[in-house]
Amino acid sequence: MGFLGRILAPVEFAERCAGAVRYAKTLADHFGYELALLHVVPPPPLGMAEEVYARSAAEVKEKLDAFLAAELSGSSVRRIVVKGDPARKIVQYALNERSDVILMATHGLGGFRRHLLGSNTAKVLHDADCPVWTGVHLEATGASPFPIRRILCAVDLGPQSANALAWASTLQKEFDARLTLAHAALTMPQWARRAAPYHEDAPESSWSVTLRSAVQNELEQLRSDSEAAAEILVEAGEPAQVISETAQRLNADVLVIGRSSAAGARGRLRANAYAIIRQSPCPVVSV
Repeated sequence: MGFLGRILAPVEFAERCAGAVRYAKTLADHFGYELALLHVVPPPPLGMAEEVYARSAAEVKEKLDAFLAAELSGSSVRRIVVKGDPARKIVQYALNERSDVILMATHGLGGFRRHLLGSNTAKVLHDADCPVWTGVHLEATGASPFPIRRILCAVDLGPQSANALAWASTLQKEFDARLTLAHAALTMPQWARRAAPYHEDAPESSWSVTLRSAVQNELEQLRSDSEAAAEILVEAGEPAQVISETAQRLNADVLVIGRSSAAGARGRLRANAYAIIRQSPCPVVSV
């Protein structure tokens, strides 16, 4: 298997999910690999008879077999139904089957973190080992990932930054796209409120120049180590807003971010991952 050899698309039968599956199909067809459609039947409500639950699960299997059957004909598609907690089963399946990416819509069922992305998507983003490709544009009927001409890779310069850039670089080479490596740096007033008191009197202009130079050097080192052909961009401001505005300005087709960096000053992008995904004008791959 090669890059994106196994694509996993969880199915909830909603129209937003149909759009995401269409998007996943286009990717799978491009790479010539398998698309797995997974539906998870939640545990039965208290009081439901076992035979009723079993019959319901069988009906769901028939529904999954018929889901976008005509549109997916001719593609390599596997359809699987399992029972249990949806997010946990999605993560477990991806791990067991060595999925290269989980592609899913941003809004799911359930109350946990509903105000952010939908419960299942938020939990999968938190727990999955493989990249998760998601975003509001996956939900549009007929949405397509092609052409991919512009890729934005946003990093917080934490441990996961190298993996995010390597993934973005591979995607760039696959589609001969243009790649920009970006970092959102805190402005002086924001930073001063969070730092030690002795920094508060430093001139903002001097501090900004020093910070930009330091960040530029780190980004150049990261680019060199990854051997990535990427432009470098440093912007000041809160990560979610800066990255979303940058993606909009660059007309990015895909945004790649890291989501497993350590907490703290170098974990700001991770802490803002949900907000970035929600605000991004294009689909987001969280590596």
